[in-house]
Amino acid sequence: MPVTKQFNFKQRLSRRTVLRGAGVALGVPWLSAMQSAFAGPAEQGPPRRFVAMTLGLGLLGENLYPEQSGKEYAPSKYLEPLTDLKDQMTLISGSSHPGVSGGHRAESSILTANPAGASGRAKNSVSLDQYMAKYLGHETRFPSLVLSSRGSNSPSYTENGAMIPAEDSPSRLFERLFINDTPAERERQAQRIREGRSIMDLVRDDARRLSRELGPGDRDRLDAYFTSVRELEQRLAASEEWAERPKPKVDVPKPIDISNPNDFVGLQRLMSDVVRLALETDSTRFITYHLGGSGGVVPIPGVEEGYHSLSHHGRDEEKLDQLAIVEAEIIKAWGDFLRQLAATDERGTSLLDNTSILLTSNLGNASSHDNRNMPVVLAGGGFRHGQHLAFDRKNNYPLPNLYVSLLNRMGLEDERFATSTGTLTGLEQA
Repeated sequence: MPVTKQFNFKQRLSRRTVLRGAGVALGVPWLSAMQSAFAGPAEQGPPRRFVAMTLGLGLLGENLYPEQSGKEYAPSKYLEPLTDLKDQMTLISGSSHPGVSGGHRAESSILTANPAGASGRAKNSVSLDQYMAKYLGHETRFPSLVLSSRGSNSPSYTENGAMIPAEDSPSRLFERLFINDTPAERERQAQRIREGRSIMDLVRDDARRLSRELGPGDRDRLDAYFTSVRELEQRLAASEEWAERPKPKVDVPKPIDISNPNDFVGLQRLMSDVVRLALETDSTRFITYHLGGSGGVVPIPGVEEGYHSLSHHGRDEEKLDQLAIVEAEIIKAWGDFLRQLAATDERGTSLLDNTSILLTSNLGNASSHDNRNMPVVLAGGGFRHGQHLAFDRKNNYPLPNLYVSLLNRMGLEDERFATSTGTLTGLEQA
C-alpha cells in the first residue's frame, strides 16, 4: 500500500506539473490584503495612470540637462520650447540601473531594471508597467497597451520574463480601441474566454484530488494555488463582460499610418494622438510606447544622415549637430503630447495631473553604448515638479527608486522594485 500511494502521489504531481507547463501558469494571486489599492477613497477621485515612452538611441545629456540643479535652473537647449511645462516636469540626471550593461541589449532592462541584457542569456523579470497592470489593470477594457514606433520589440515583460510584442500601427490600435467588432466576432471572443474558464475548472478539480495526498505544508501551497485559479477566473469573467460591452465613441477619424518608416517624429506624433484618446476614454491606464529608432534619414530639414548612424557620432561635430535636430524634434513632440493631456479636463483636474509620464532610454551615451547616466524626465502624475534632481554622474543613483515612487503613487505599497533602495530622494507627491 505505501508503494502504491507513493506512486499515485508522484503521478498526480506530474499531472499538475504538466498542466502548469501547458500554459496554466498563474503566478502570485491578487490577495485580499491588497484590496485597499482598488477601493475606498482613492477610487472616488480620477484614476491614476502611467505612460512610459522609451527611446532606443538615448538623448544627448549635454543638450537635455541644465547646468544648474534644483528649481532655479535655466532651460537647456532641448527644454527651451517646453518652458511652459517646467512646473509639470522633473529632470533626473546621474541615475541608472545598477548592474545593467550590454549597450543596445539593455533595452530589455529599461522597465525591469534586471541585468538580463548584459550577457544576452539571463532571464528577465516583470517590467514596471506590467507589474502595475497586474494589480490595477482590471478596471479597464485593456489592462495595458504595449506599443512601438516600428516592429514588435518592446521593454514590457511578463512575470515569467517573456517580452510582450508591441503594436506599431496607430490605425490598428485605433480599431482595437474604438471600432466595435461584429456580433459574430464578439461571440467568438466570448466563447474563447469561456473555454479558458473551463480549463481552469479542470485544473481546480485535479488540484483538489491531489490535495488528499499532501501534508499540511503542501496543502497551504495548494490553497494559494486555488486562490490563483479563482482570481484568474474572475479576470476571465471580467474579460467576457468587456467583450459584450460596446467600445467608446470618439469624434475623430481613424488615423492613416505613415508609410515612411524613417519618419520617426511623425510616427511618434501619430501614435501619441491615439495614446491620448486611450487615456481620455479610460480604455487603459498603463501604456508603454517604445521609440526604437530608425536606421534611415529622418525627414527633417538639416538632417542628411541616418538616425542610428548619427547616434553613434564619435563626437563628430557635423553628426552631433544633425543628431541634436532630430532629438530636439522628439522632445518637442513629447512636449506637445504633455500639453494635450494638460488641456484635457478630468473631474476638475487635468489628464496630465493624473498620469505619470516617464521619458527614458537604456542608453546614456549611444555612441559608446554606455548604459550609465540614463536620460530621465518625469512629467505629471501629481508630483511636485519644476526641478532638476542631479545625482553623481560618476557613481550613479539607482533609478529603480523612481519606480518605487511611481508604484506608491499608484496606491501600491511596495517598498522595493528590482535593485531599489527606497523611494526617489527629492521627489514628493503634490
